[in-house]
Amino acid sequence: MEMHATRTIAADRMKVWAALNDPEVLKACIPGCSELTGSPEEGFSAVVTQKVGPVKATFRGEVTLSDVVPGEGYTISGEGKGGVAGFAKGGAQVRLSDAEGGGTELHYDVEAKVGGKIAQLGSRLVDSFATRMADQFFERFQAHVEGPGHV
Repeated sequence: MEMHATRTIAADRMKVWAALNDPEVLKACIPGCSELTGSPEEGFSAVVTQKVGPVKATFRGEVTLSDVVPGEGYTISGEGKGGVAGFAKGGAQVRLSDAEGGGTELHYDVEAKVGGKIAQLGSRLVDSFATRMADQFFERFQAHVEGPGHV
C-alpha cells in the first residue's frame, strides 16, 4: 500500500521540524498511541491500539529515523507486532519546503505492509484504514503546530 500527500502548515520550517522530532508531540498526534519513548537519535518505541474492521489489536513496535537532513526531512521506518492480529511494517519519506506565501509544505510518501488476520480483511479495508490514520495524524499534527486560532 502506498500513500502520497502534501499539507501546508502555517508555521516556519524549523518549528515544523522541531515538532516532527518531539516525542510528546508525536505521541499526542498518533491515533491510539498510549506510549512513545525514545529519541530521534536512538529511535522510538511505541504502543498503539487500533481497530481495523472487526480486528482490534495493540501493536508494539520500533521506529527509526534515517537520512536525516535537519529542517528538510528524513526517512522513518518501523515495524509493529499485534500478536494474533498480525503485523504492520513500513516507512515514509517526509520532506519539508517553504510554501508559497509563507508557511511550510510537508510532503510524505508512505509504503506499508500488513500480515496476519489484518491482511485477511482485504486490501480495500486496510488501505482505507491506513489513509484515515495518516489523515488523522497529519490533521492533529497541523493543529498542534499551528496552535489555537487557525482553521
